[in-house]
Amino acid sequence: MRLTHYDNQFERKTFPITLVCDHIYFQQNIGSIFRISEAFGVENIIFLGKDIPLTPRKINKTSRSTHLHVPHQVIEETSNLITYLLKNNFEIIALEIASNSKPLKEVVIPENQKIALLIGSEINGISDELLKVSHQIVHINMFGNNSSMNVVQATSIALYEITSL
Repeated sequence: MRLTHYDNQFERKTFPITLVCDHIYFQQNIGSIFRISEAFGVENIIFLGKDIPLTPRKINKTSRSTHLHVPHQVIEETSNLITYLLKNNFEIIALEIASNSKPLKEVVIPENQKIALLIGSEINGISDELLKVSHQIVHINMFGNNSSMNVVQATSIALYEITSL
């Protein structure tokens, strides 16, 4: 018999993961980022950029009200974000295909350390400034002709992998 949302036996848990969204502006993606973050117990979301469209009415269709349950903030300047991440001793992990990236399955999660998982914009990915301060750059192995996937799909795979370790 299929269980309802209220009948499931999943353990409620929060992981020391801050999801950093580098200039993500599409409202459907923002809503879905809230939803997947809530599902995987993400502690906090940081939206990097100016004028991030966090209008609840517009993102609620995909967030299914999870934007009410996941703490989030906006940091407008990349330099301020970098200062925040370094000052708070995050293990900075960028999800990006790069010349020095390694497969996601090889990610190393240090014990008792907060993680900042960086995800990139729909158009430009993660900025070079953020890649330079990342401790690890990981990519998702893909086997078709396409070399990228939607940011929410990629985030879902990465959060599943990181929270399963």
